[in-house]
Amino acid sequence: MANFTMADVKKLREATGSGMMDVKNALAEADGDYEEALEALRIKGAKDVGKRAERTTAQGLVAQSGGTLLELLCETDFVAKSGSFIELAQSLVELADEVRPVDATVFADAKLGDKTVAELVAEESAKLGEKIVVGRIASLDGDVAVYMHRKSADLPPAVGILVAHTGDAEAARQAGMQAAAMRPKFLERDQVPDEIIEAEKRVALEAAKSDGKPERAWDKIVEGKVGAYFRDFCLLEQPSVIESKKTVRQVLEEAGTEVTAFVRIEVGQE
Repeated sequence: MANFTMADVKKLREATGSGMMDVKNALAEADGDYEEALEALRIKGAKDVGKRAERTTAQGLVAQSGGTLLELLCETDFVAKSGSFIELAQSLVELADEVRPVDATVFADAKLGDKTVAELVAEESAKLGEKIVVGRIASLDGDVAVYMHRKSADLPPAVGILVAHTGDAEAARQAGMQAAAMRPKFLERDQVPDEIIEAEKRVALEAAKSDGKPERAWDKIVEGKVGAYFRDFCLLEQPSVIESKKTVRQVLEEAGTEVTAFVRIEVGQE
């Protein structure tokens, strides 16, 4: 008869992030000794690092400190909500806010205590038995409003928004809520690359021709298509989710607030 309880299984799963059968087998082999089973699972995790290299990391969280966001990715939401994973993400984002790395590759060599970021991530990966990756890192300077969004109450934030601004912080935070919900790619139309605009024009023109629209209407159709793109993907030109008859720009202006930049990171979404 097994010399352990379901409470032991639950405790060991929470500590390691390992699968149910792996935990049960480890406890059985250790005759119910928790510490021995824990060590066995961690050794197994370290040996499996190479096998995890090609796995998909579609889960994780976005952590925030000061004017910095950091995306930490893993394989399952079980690990994403584990205490040690959340603690690691917070430690890393606090470090990132200090050193302001240009990307995750550079950040991998940064040191937290006597270990590099790469070493800390590898250790957590071995402990939890999943591939763990530092994803995007982004920072803004000056006055920064923050909005963090949870997709489920039992999971950590999966969407993080930073909004650099002057003026009212709450109005800027509401713009962050807008960005979380409506997924803008740019702050305003001047930031949209020319190649994107030209592509929208080509698509609109070809669609007008295919639909048999008269040539005299083509320019207006193309102009309308580009305008719609700006309304969809430029934060300041989007209809406000708070006041639908106004744009985000108008709402901000009425609050005496100017947004100068924003950053949006959503787990698993470019």
